[in-house]
Amino acid sequence: MLSNAFVMVAIIFVINVVYVTLSTIRMILTLKGRRYIAAFVSMFEIVIYVVGLGLVLDNLNEIQNLVAYAIGFGTGVIVGTKIEEKLALGYITVNVVSSNPDLKFTRKIREKGYGVTSWSSYGMDGDRLSMQILTPRKYELRLYEMIKEIDPKAFIISYEPKQIYGGFWVKQVRKGSLMKPKKKKVSEDKPVVQQPDVGPESKPGEK
Repeated sequence: MLSNAFVMVAIIFVINVVYVTLSTIRMILTLKGRRYIAAFVSMFEIVIYVVGLGLVLDNLNEIQNLVAYAIGFGTGVIVGTKIEEKLALGYITVNVVSSNPDLKFTRKIREKGYGVTSWSSYGMDGDRLSMQILTPRKYELRLYEMIKEIDPKAFIISYEPKQIYGGFWVKQVRKGSLMKPKKKKVSEDKPVVQQPDVGPESKPGEK
């Protein structure tokens, strides 16, 4: 089967796509601090790499094999980044500036489970409401839609934080309670303490 030129090109292309895809995912996992998962992925990555490279080196006189290897490499980078976008690992910090400080911006976003820090600021045209919002990447697009619904003219900047520590919101994420509907606490029955009746003729201080 390997003697067929078209089959060889297809095999080299597929192998390199898989190899580079795993390599891209492994690198992203390493940057995200998922070192153990990255190490597990790297074991498959290196096996596929050796097999693919061996096929090319054994047939260096076939230019189509080199072309397939190069195209597969580029395709693998694209596929790897697409997979990482779907996985949506890590968190995003979103800075929002609203030109209407009277909007109930902070309350509405907090009700959805996002961590928000807000403060009053001043821009070229007057008062502003500034907010810093922390969200898992998988909820990023949902957050943008919510912001645009509240204030279509809001100014938005997002970036990826390298380290997150402390705060009530981080604890909620680790417990898996983010974005879950909050249940109302049922108040427990407490013994009623009756206050002594004060007659109409009683005065303060009298027993």
